[in-house]
Amino acid sequence: MALRFTLNSTALASSFRVRQAFCCDGDIAYKPVSAASTRWLDKPNTRLAQFDLALPGSQPRFQRAAILPALRAAIALGCTIQPVSRFDRKHYFYHDQPAGYQITQYYHPFATDGRVVLDAHDGLEEGQEVVVGIKQIQMEQDTARTQEQDGETSLIDFNRAGQPLIEIISLPHLHSPRAAAAYVKKIQTVLSSVDAVTTGMELGGLRADVNVSVRRKDAPAGAFSFSGVTGLGQRTEIKNLSTFKGVEDAIKAERDRQISVLEAGGVVEGETRGWSLAHPHETRRLRGKEGEVDYRYMPDPDIPPLYISDEVVEFLTSTLPPTPEKLLRVLVLDYGLSDADAKSMLALDDGLRLIYFQDVVDQVRRLEMKTHSAEDVKKIGKTVGNWVLHELGSLLSTDDRPWSAETVPARSLAEIMHLQGENKITGTSAKHVLKLVYDDPRQNVDEIVQKEGLLFVAMSEAEYKGLATKVIGDHPQHVQDIREKKKLGKIKFLVGQMMREGDRGRMQAVHAESVLRRLLIGAP
Repeated sequence: MALRFTLNSTALASSFRVRQAFCCDGDIAYKPVSAASTRWLDKPNTRLAQFDLALPGSQPRFQRAAILPALRAAIALGCTIQPVSRFDRKHYFYHDQPAGYQITQYYHPFATDGRVVLDAHDGLEEGQEVVVGIKQIQMEQDTARTQEQDGETSLIDFNRAGQPLIEIISLPHLHSPRAAAAYVKKIQTVLSSVDAVTTGMELGGLRADVNVSVRRKDAPAGAFSFSGVTGLGQRTEIKNLSTFKGVEDAIKAERDRQISVLEAGGVVEGETRGWSLAHPHETRRLRGKEGEVDYRYMPDPDIPPLYISDEVVEFLTSTLPPTPEKLLRVLVLDYGLSDADAKSMLALDDGLRLIYFQDVVDQVRRLEMKTHSAEDVKKIGKTVGNWVLHELGSLLSTDDRPWSAETVPARSLAEIMHLQGENKITGTSAKHVLKLVYDDPRQNVDEIVQKEGLLFVAMSEAEYKGLATKVIGDHPQHVQDIREKKKLGKIKFLVGQMMREGDRGRMQAVHAESVLRRLLIGAP
């Protein structure tokens, strides 16, 4: 599979300046995204450069700023950075490339030998793990965008032509449509986390080309191979898939087509095919599959070799943001979140919810004014995670309100949690205070508690005992079942009755149950 990603580079040349763009050919490709690099979203053919249109006398120019996000991407994917890489011309005639060739790094890419590990966190079945090897990551020049109007007419938009891309080419280690879609999503997440790209499939910053082949499990190994992986069947390539579900559905459609061809006694041909949302259960032939010889690769005479020093690689490696996998482990192991909550925290609001979570944790620790053990931090993290994701998240969902860290300031949420943790307000009161701050974030938490009379004043032991005695007298059948039939679960019912009849603002359910157990069964 090949992925092409637009790089997060702000050093793109302005309109009508000669430049070179980079692209990636393989399972996944990202394109650089910035105010300039999202120009493909502008009105068609309004952001052009001379070299994009192959105007006579125009020359390509290497954009040095593009190499930094490209390197961050390669390092995050565990690749080996090559000290010297070179550019080639890939010759073909097609309307999206008027020069008749595309600048790429087919023979000498800047990064090789990476890997991506997929597991249940990425959408696979529990206990399943797939290691996908990355053959190489190369820089390429993007092509124009084709919009098919009908069977005879296509419109060409050159806005995205010449943009810097990286192409990530994976090895044939994926064996199901589900795993392939998970791989594409994982790559996008990793590259976004290290600021290699600022948009993904939803805005056209990622396109996937998938190669599909099938063979019978009980048949001899296939006669085809790729980069040392042998025994494969004849593959076909599906170009320019632009959604995660599209990747999965296109592979299913092509898999089923090839199986039907083989079962009918036919032969699968090597070709390039297309897929669309309009016909999700089928692929269509676009053209025969070109080979290496057909492209007539040659060294590009205009772009010099690219030299990358060890110092640059070491600096980028040491300053690279943590990957989603590392953050997930930290949230689960260090902060006590469940796998589900940790994944939600990472996925929500482009990481802003995670930053808010960390801020609240820090605020709570400062309010407690003590040295916290690892277990203390896990306890705080788990509680903060529940408030941020579920209590505050529920209020936002109910009002269909977008996320903002100012809706409930981190300091205010930390103060609410601290008051509850010190047993100065009950859980019910804490939620009430949260709602009041949510409605007006300018309010002071302590003032709300005083004004609403929410300070917790514990009931005396005599009050607990008196209320428990009354509840026991009102429910003799439950008492008999507890004492004679040992149905201790019914004590919870009696606790509920105490909470209903007593002052909920002053009563603690745990202590109420302790008093009942002493009166009913003599438990300490």
